[in-house]
Amino acid sequence: MQLRDSNIDKLAGETFDVLIIGGGINGAAAAAALAGKGVNVALIDRGDFAGGTSMQSSNLVWGGIKYIESYDFALVRKLCKSRNHLIESFPSTVQEIRFLTTITQGFRYHPRFLWAGAWLYWFMGNCFTKTPRFLSPKAIKHREAIIDTEEAVGGFEYSDAYLHDNDARFVFNFVRTALNHGAVAANYVESQGAQRENEGWITRACNVMTGDTFDIRAKVLINAAGPWVDQHNTLSKQKTAHKHAYSKGIHLIVPRLTDNRRVLAFFDDEGRLFFVIPMGRRTCIGTTDTRMENPEARVTEEDIQFVLDNINKRLDMDKPIRRDDIIATRCGVRSLAIKPSSGGKRDFLQLSRKHAIDTQEDDAHISIFGGKLTDCLNVGEEVIAEVKRLGIGIPHPDYRWYGESPEAVRQEFFHQAKLMKLDALTPKESVEHLSTRLWRRYGAYALAMLEDIREDPRQGELLIEGTEYLRCELRHAKHREMITKLEDFLRRRSKISLVVERARIRQSPGLKEACEILFGDQAQERFNEYFADTADQPTQSLGDSAESDNSTRSETLQW
Repeated sequence: MQLRDSNIDKLAGETFDVLIIGGGINGAAAAAALAGKGVNVALIDRGDFAGGTSMQSSNLVWGGIKYIESYDFALVRKLCKSRNHLIESFPSTVQEIRFLTTITQGFRYHPRFLWAGAWLYWFMGNCFTKTPRFLSPKAIKHREAIIDTEEAVGGFEYSDAYLHDNDARFVFNFVRTALNHGAVAANYVESQGAQRENEGWITRACNVMTGDTFDIRAKVLINAAGPWVDQHNTLSKQKTAHKHAYSKGIHLIVPRLTDNRRVLAFFDDEGRLFFVIPMGRRTCIGTTDTRMENPEARVTEEDIQFVLDNINKRLDMDKPIRRDDIIATRCGVRSLAIKPSSGGKRDFLQLSRKHAIDTQEDDAHISIFGGKLTDCLNVGEEVIAEVKRLGIGIPHPDYRWYGESPEAVRQEFFHQAKLMKLDALTPKESVEHLSTRLWRRYGAYALAMLEDIREDPRQGELLIEGTEYLRCELRHAKHREMITKLEDFLRRRSKISLVVERARIRQSPGLKEACEILFGDQAQERFNEYFADTADQPTQSLGDSAESDNSTRSETLQW
């Protein structure tokens, strides 16, 4: 907690060039871009970084093939180029993956027509990925026996990209990049509104963990609060050309349905794209597209049944997927940028995820609407241009603020890992070599983990049963990842709570040590807090037996 505490002191004591409110993908990319270019920037979020929409995605990095149907060719072209750029810039994290799309009888387009659209998509993406391929029902069944092809009339394969780690981890790495370049960032710091005074902004902030309030001063204010951009603009008395419309999407996480590493794509009963996405030893299924009037959303039984009905109808399995098979759920609100003044009556389901940036020059205020992970590098570059236009100097305009560590550092890491036979320590639960995973997640910082393991072999041991996490990773997370609550680690810095059953997490002896490493004297408090928030079950210590899960206890729990 020392990093967060010291940054909060800096927030209250300095005047920044730019303050960014919101640590989702838009805010994190903007902070990394500005800090990398030498701008004195601060970033706050009322929850954890990537704690909203940015942790509820499908983990896909795609060029928006569905927008071809609505003739948004410029957007598709832009997103495809952004996808390609991410693959090139983050080769360990963002990788090409094949999509197998099945078309059934009665669909609005013939499969060969859609196959032709996939070729157009490929050309619009500069022919960067593998070529599309038309598939007969027999060929589909040969590739994926799990697909029910009884009513299929054909299909096709094409490529997009996929995040190897979870979306929230990808977002946090931008926050970490910003910190590395001198940014001051803190999670669980809420803006209570801002006002313009003496050619600058004063934002009233609250430390959510303590209730303490303080002021943050900055020359430029950026509202990157995701679905809550409109609400914060109201607090700060800002009028903008764009507003948000909201769409709820949910995903279900279930045991792995197929061993093949490809995305299965269908069209649901309402004609919308529907995916079966690999997630290591699990599978992610979804999504829904439900119009919402506000950004607050939750998973309903109706949502769950809709996804189960659609997936069971399209897969050929001995047993259908049932409610009891669900390991975890994802529920997020897509923020759709709209311009009320345009008077357009476009179908809600045809609205795209493109972002919009509104700048109030007189007030030195920027609002970021909409957007998606695929477009994050464009958001960062556009924010730099807007900040420069508002009179803030850009000390290092040519600096490349994104991407993985240099190739020489990568080669040194893998050379050392090979010499010390690191991959022999790969946990049996892992689907890839330990060296590959450590490099992808930590880059140059993985070298320090090798040293930790050399000094103390216990640092290379699996800490939490059923996961891939080593003891040295928790030590790293404590000092560098600003983990404030247990959920920050289990759900966002990692994806443990998405892929491991809750009861198994709770009963793992290693979770006790993980809490002690991360939180010290607050270990039991953070453990109790997490399990109280995530289920209506009595809180227990990890030392209790599994049978005691359903018992009631009145005494104070201690480690």
